[in-house]
Amino acid sequence: MLVVVSPAKKMDMSPAEGIHPTGPAFAKDAHALADVARELSQADLKKLMGISDDLAKLNAERFSNFGSQDRKPAALAFAGDTYQGLEAGSLDADELDWAQDHLRILSGLYGLLRPLDNIEPYRLEMGSRLKTEKGKSLYDYWGDRLSKALNRYADEVETNVLVNCASQEYFGAVDRDALKLRVITPTFLDTKNGEAKVISFFAKKARGAMARFIVQNRLTDPEALKDFDSGGYRYDAARSTEDEPAFIRDEQ
Repeated sequence: MLVVVSPAKKMDMSPAEGIHPTGPAFAKDAHALADVARELSQADLKKLMGISDDLAKLNAERFSNFGSQDRKPAALAFAGDTYQGLEAGSLDADELDWAQDHLRILSGLYGLLRPLDNIEPYRLEMGSRLKTEKGKSLYDYWGDRLSKALNRYADEVETNVLVNCASQEYFGAVDRDALKLRVITPTFLDTKNGEAKVISFFAKKARGAMARFIVQNRLTDPEALKDFDSGGYRYDAARSTEDEPAFIRDEQ
């Protein structure tokens, strides 16, 4: 099976040792989008992404210097909640090799990344309404290309199953009409005051942990997802459907 996750706003660009990085498939697109963003003022970037003045300044500098900044493998560079669950830095060499074939990271700037694809620091969320020659948003820009790429990757590993551990914002860039794969979307619920609900921080971390579980166990059978028990979650048959397995845990 393939598994997709979202990127993270927070990045850690400290050097990664002993890793042989690869190049992003959509590197030319990343440079093209950076060229578009480079023309925006700090005020424009602030409005586009709803960020502070300091973050607008930082990202204006990043776009200005894009192509000459330090690079790092994507799964190690992203440092948000999902990546606390994925813990890519503690995967061994064989697990990273398997992840390189089966794990993909959706990205507003880079489109679709393998874990070891070298990336530069950036911030450009998929939901950003960045105007390009292809339309008014990044969804317009990427069109059906991410779906077609996922289809190709699935063919390479001989699977027809895609486990969606990404957010709605990012998976929205995957054209479902063009995607030829069965999509399984796990849901992670936490019990709070007697009510089971999705709590964003916990759910993001759990999605990363699910991706790690798939990688470490080299899963091919969707039924095996039900064995996920990281962080105290357990499969909840009553809340699950065939393509939307639910996992629940008691109040933390």
